[in-house]
Amino acid sequence: MSNTTTENIKEQREEAYAFYKEALDTLNATNTRFMLGGAFAMFKYTGIYRDTKDLDVFCKASEYPKILKCFAEKGYRIELTDVRWLAKAFKGDYFIDIIFDTVNNICTVDDSWYEHATEGEFAGANVKFLPAEELIWCKIYVQNRERFDGADVNHIILKQGKNLNWERILYRLDQHWHLLLAQLIIFQFVYPADYHDIIPKWLFDELMRRANEQYDLPPAVEKVSRGPVIDQTQYSIDIKEWNYKVSTIKTV
Repeated sequence: MSNTTTENIKEQREEAYAFYKEALDTLNATNTRFMLGGAFAMFKYTGIYRDTKDLDVFCKASEYPKILKCFAEKGYRIELTDVRWLAKAFKGDYFIDIIFDTVNNICTVDDSWYEHATEGEFAGANVKFLPAEELIWCKIYVQNRERFDGADVNHIILKQGKNLNWERILYRLDQHWHLLLAQLIIFQFVYPADYHDIIPKWLFDELMRRANEQYDLPPAVEKVSRGPVIDQTQYSIDIKEWNYKVSTIKTV
């Protein structure tokens, strides 16, 4: 790597750090509760660092208006991107994603997220990071062509699996337990030397019991596609042309 390239990377990272610090100072001034997610939660739990120009901030839906207005007062351009789950605040090339749900409206931020959040430091500020269990919960639904977070989930499990609250993960994914079973199978494939010590046997047995039990039940009367829960684009043909009904199942 050339000296010029190295200097450019250093400058970009210093610029990004200054943005993160200013954003966190602004957030702390709002006196609202928030948690960091995205790339910086991944770094917290896995050590994987990614250069990024966005800061993912999670909060309850009742708190994002106050956060948006505070950024607007600081001169940021604000945007209510999707009233169901996402708002943004922009400054130059950088921006903050203010997230209070997920695009499929399943992972709604509530008080329990704050209760289990992990405390730490970022950009010189004391912050809370999204709980690892909720990070897995959000990411396990991201399975589309443009972005697939399965590797992120595997890396979180690899580095944090022995400390994870697997009962809470199963609770979060109870109605969509198929996704958890599929993820654990892939984890076994990717890490054949590690899964014995990381994935609880009781959990795998429970999920396999559920999978076997499916064949004792009659087929569903309603033709439902749950594909749009994990990919709103590629499974749209199921709904638009193949006459499947879209799933409206929502976990708690």
